[in-house]
Amino acid sequence: MTRVLAAGDGFVLPALFDEALRGEPDVGDLDIAHLTAGWPTEPFGPVGPEGARVEEASGTEDDLVAALDGARVCLTQMAPFTSRVFDAAPDLQMVAVSRGGPVNVDLAAADRAGVAVAQAPGRNAAAAAEYAVGMTLAALRRIPLADRELRDGTWRGDLYAYDEAGLELDGATVGLVGYGAIGRLVARVLRAFGATVLVADPYTDEATASTDGVRLAELDELLRSSSVVSLHARLSDETRGMIGARELDLLPEGAVLVNSARGGLLDSGVMDSGRLPEALRSGRLGGLALDVYDVEPPPDDWPLHHAPNVVATPHLAGATKQTAHRAASIAAGEVARFLRGEPLWHPANEVARAHTEGVAS
Repeated sequence: MTRVLAAGDGFVLPALFDEALRGEPDVGDLDIAHLTAGWPTEPFGPVGPEGARVEEASGTEDDLVAALDGARVCLTQMAPFTSRVFDAAPDLQMVAVSRGGPVNVDLAAADRAGVAVAQAPGRNAAAAAEYAVGMTLAALRRIPLADRELRDGTWRGDLYAYDEAGLELDGATVGLVGYGAIGRLVARVLRAFGATVLVADPYTDEATASTDGVRLAELDELLRSSSVVSLHARLSDETRGMIGARELDLLPEGAVLVNSARGGLLDSGVMDSGRLPEALRSGRLGGLALDVYDVEPPPDDWPLHHAPNVVATPHLAGATKQTAHRAASIAAGEVARFLRGEPLWHPANEVARAHTEGVAS
């Protein structure tokens, strides 16, 4: 009997992990316990003491340690796997994180504890891509503004005036900063609208770009040439704050900026200095669509609360039922492969890679 912890939350429910794992073949008898964290009604955030914390986690170390008692494997989305948790869970051998990146897991601590960690890349690619395109259309055509004004009793016929009219994707040049699974899906949809798509991504080659019908460009060239720029890069030391005052100045007059990837890609200095709100008020920036923020939720004194031409949503790009089922299924598949002694498809740490290489040889 294998003891398993399904550590879900209000989105990827423990029951989804349970159902997905029980549907896998040849995993033996399972004793699956459930733990539910507070996200998404409670914001995620760092968990653990300074110097030993993990990011974007939900729940407490104490609750997780108690629930892991005797567990050999765990499926989770946001449970805080800190070094303290690994030290307190001697039976644990494998953690499957149902996210594209296991930022809620201290991978070095997992390696020290001999615990394999797997991840779930692409789980929300379709949802996030559709949302990015929707945010782009909303900003270009000022759909939220028109909806809000009409329901408040104001008929904004002036939005049909030339100076107030929106822009089309057909014939537009759209720049995608980052070209992973989400970016590629966004490009496919944009090309169907008739847009020309530029891509800035050091990990994408000319052959891939040519096959997809997009053109590679350096970031500065992309910014100068695009009437819409959508961010899809992963947040790292290299990409943090990559769009700042200098980059905003490169955009054409009236361009639209969309960020549904990570808040940290946008330099907080352009917000704190008032540079971004002023660019929106002056029309230098035609629109801004945000689904992610440095601080979630934004504080009461957030400079963009009353800025014009802003579309803002509360980190919802991946929020589809299909994403939740897909996330649970990918994580369950990794656990099943581990239990069957098969190579993992999505190893995230050295122990997981060693397991995969060992059973494949």
